[in-house]
Amino acid sequence: MAEATEAPTAPAAQEQNVNPWSVSGEVDKDGKVKPINYDKLVDQFGTKLIDEALLERFERVTGHKPHRFLRRKIVFSHRDLEVILDKYEKKEPFFIYTGRGPSSTVMHIGHMVPFELTKWLSDVFEVPLVVMLTDDEKYLIAKSDREIDEFEHFGRENAKDIIACGFDPERTFIFSDYGYMGGEFYKNVTRIAKRINRSTADACFGFDTSTNIGKIHFAAIQAAPSFASSFPEVFGSDRTRTSNIPCLIPCAIDQDPYFRLTRDVASQLRYAKPSLIHARFLDALQGPGSKMSASIEASAILVGDTPKQILKKINLYAFSGGQPTLEEHREKGGDPEVDVPFQYLKFFLEDDEELEQIRQDYRSGKMLTGEIKKRCADEVTKFCLAFQERRAKVTDEVLDRYMVPRPLICRGISSDTLGAKTAETKVTGDVKDPNSKNQAKKMEKLRLAQEKKAQKAREKELAKAAAAAAGSGEPETVALRTVATSETGPN
Repeated sequence: MAEATEAPTAPAAQEQNVNPWSVSGEVDKDGKVKPINYDKLVDQFGTKLIDEALLERFERVTGHKPHRFLRRKIVFSHRDLEVILDKYEKKEPFFIYTGRGPSSTVMHIGHMVPFELTKWLSDVFEVPLVVMLTDDEKYLIAKSDREIDEFEHFGRENAKDIIACGFDPERTFIFSDYGYMGGEFYKNVTRIAKRINRSTADACFGFDTSTNIGKIHFAAIQAAPSFASSFPEVFGSDRTRTSNIPCLIPCAIDQDPYFRLTRDVASQLRYAKPSLIHARFLDALQGPGSKMSASIEASAILVGDTPKQILKKINLYAFSGGQPTLEEHREKGGDPEVDVPFQYLKFFLEDDEELEQIRQDYRSGKMLTGEIKKRCADEVTKFCLAFQERRAKVTDEVLDRYMVPRPLICRGISSDTLGAKTAETKVTGDVKDPNSKNQAKKMEKLRLAQEKKAQKAREKELAKAAAAAAGSGEPETVALRTVATSETGPN
């Protein structure tokens, strides 16, 4: 008999919320959680959809059929992917940058999505890859009783999981912020931080007076790996040369705000802007509008789960698009667009034809909820068992090899010699790009907003001073002069 699981509900209507620290779907007036509206995010963030023409060009340029994530619009949005394809076509250098925030020793199958895509891209393009472990960020946003060494340990364990995805050690450098940041990397952090003011950060991330300054500053840290000059051991120490080497960042759409700021700062520093491709979220077991969490067992399938655990979680917790009874399901069919087992098959089943047949059979009522859950469990189990076999071979010695700063291989060439013939612009790190019209407009708009805010604050202070003067009998001009002096500071 078909089974139906009630969707998660919330007490009050609210807009969807997608940011680097939390993800939740819209809640309607009846308290029902809706799926994430990705078209709305494209409009909100100002990105572009990956269309068929771009996929056709990808295949033509690389000679590879697009990954199933691209074919199925799981990776659905981008910023300047065309630039990377241009670079590849012209045999010009670029690299790939992705990362992981280590909040625990365990990772779930949703965490594997960007890394599986990144591994595929690394193999297709044969370019260097840098993987950032943001152990510092996770400490900054954790409860006050947590210790730094916990997150350093989480980072090493997560790095072993990442290596188990099959990354080539000749092309891959994995680093933790606590272990690597300094030197040229930290110089870029400060160059970036100097060019992001508080109002810009607040507008981009929604920071308020309760946000700790470490979390605010982290935007500059996450931006730094976008620039090849942050890695002199990998790309060489000549910033004139490395400034022209762009990167491609595969990430979930919630990370885009970091790199919108990064791209703006890149123009000011005369660095190559990073390109991005954005992935959808793998829904939590509870259904659309949610995101897996390794700390909530009922929401996630962990990469270390046994076949028995995987089947049990899918049977017990996976939200179903099926009908309440067998008769209704045979008559009306199920809804694969909200059915979690089908969505997981969309992520993990390679065969396009089989996936489409499952969609049709489930929608028509030919395939029952129990059957699609079993098919899903089989496919996820196959993925996890293969992962676990590779993970068992990743020792501390293997990990240490990936974490040594060193030149990597880019299409058969050492990465510390890349871009030698294409470097034309001398980089000072202190000059804005005069051709960045969009950046100039943004900065002017921001300046006007800041002036307006400052003017209101001045008017408020003047009014207070006038009222105080009237109450104390002090001449009003003296009070106003005092306020003006306090705003401009000592001469």
